Amino acid sequence: MGAGAFIEPAVVLSLLLGGTWVNRSAPQYFARKAPHHSGKRRDSVESLESGGSSSPAVETDGLLSPGFRSSSPGERAAHDGWRKREIHFWGWRKSVWSADTKQFEDRMLSRLLRRFPFLVEVWYWALIYWVYQLGRAFTAVTIVQGTVHSARRHAVQLIHLEQRLHIFWELSIQQFFLQYPLLMHWINRIYSFIHIPGTILFLIGLYYYTITSNRLTFASPHTPPASTVHGSPAGPALYQARRRTMAVCNLIAFIVFTAWPCMPPRLLSDPAYKGKLAPEARGYGFVDTVHGAEGESSVWTQNKFCNQYAAMPSLHFGYSLLIGLTVATIPLAPHHERTRRVMVRGRVCLRLPSARRVACVLLGLLYPAIILVAIIATANHFILDAVAGAIVCGIAWQGNGILLNLCPLEDWFLWCLRMHKPEIEALSVLEGEEGERVWGQGVVTK
Repeated sequence: MGAGAFIEPAVVLSLLLGGTWVNRSAPQYFARKAPHHSGKRRDSVESLESGGSSSPAVETDGLLSPGFRSSSPGERAAHDGWRKREIHFWGWRKSVWSADTKQFEDRMLSRLLRRFPFLVEVWYWALIYWVYQLGRAFTAVTIVQGTVHSARRHAVQLIHLEQRLHIFWELSIQQFFLQYPLLMHWINRIYSFIHIPGTILFLIGLYYYTITSNRLTFASPHTPPASTVHGSPAGPALYQARRRTMAVCNLIAFIVFTAWPCMPPRLLSDPAYKGKLAPEARGYGFVDTVHGAEGESSVWTQNKFCNQYAAMPSLHFGYSLLIGLTVATIPLAPHHERTRRVMVRGRVCLRLPSARRVACVLLGLLYPAIILVAIIATANHFILDAVAGAIVCGIAWQGNGILLNLCPLEDWFLWCLRMHKPEIEALSVLEGEEGERVWGQGVVTK
């Protein structure tokens, strides 16, 4: 690993700190909040929280969708120190009471979170990642020889299944790229060094485009028209859903590779193995291009706490598909979404998508395609591993809301720390010399 043991964690830390700085709030959010008095601001805020709007109001044609309110279910309770949350599972719903941490909003750490709200996302990412990695580490250090044999047997079974489906293309793909050492060298780097930094960059960019960019736009002295808003109209709901989707992906993947360990193709060529499957396993001739003498291995995948038998499903591909679909389909700002009309021979009128939309679609298709090539050409995954990763991504995409049931636990955790996590709509209460503006729930109220 060498210098990578220090460089790679430093890169990740730099990205997280950079994302925290880029997505910071205005300096006034660090100050103590003034007590509410009867008057214009209180009326505006109360009207917003109750779903109404103060007059005069500027409608934004759906630009500020209901998603701009926190997607966590629950209502601020009238009872001191408590708030109502709703938990649900397959149609079953129940309201519960949890601690209201708003009483701690003037404490130093709470004000720090108001100033740098992306710190909350850093905490979420670290929690999701390290819980997943610790789970993998536990399975790695508790692996017995029988598990290794099962993982090898499952890998051979996958090959037989792919042969019956006529999709056993892994060997041909790897042999093709092995003809081009320089290209193979960069494919190794893509596999080792893009997955984690690329995912973090995606989260930073999505947070900025759906939350920070809109907040900065509406912080100007005059309310801009909808056509000049630079952020996505999807709002925080989109970002929060994608973050939860990644967490559910990790949960499902952990269950699968714990219950059904699978050896990656590169380990089938292990010369030390002398069992009955040795002739067939080594006969395929897979090459470990990443961890070989000329490879580019990552500190995150080359240590004794890394589970080498967690090939199924491929989260490399699952995450890349999640990122690609989000980028390709993300709602753009109105002036970036405009289509162009083209007349063909003076009769047929075609509508062409905007350049920004075309770029999003191309990037959204290209990224998972590159990762798919990388995981197969390096013999780290089978094609069916990628298929399973896509299925896991789809399940998590549709069912990520189940994590909202953990909101009461988060409330109690923050209560124990005497901290208040800023709600997204609270970050959008802006003050100016000409009046006050409340941003959220589809209206901008002056």
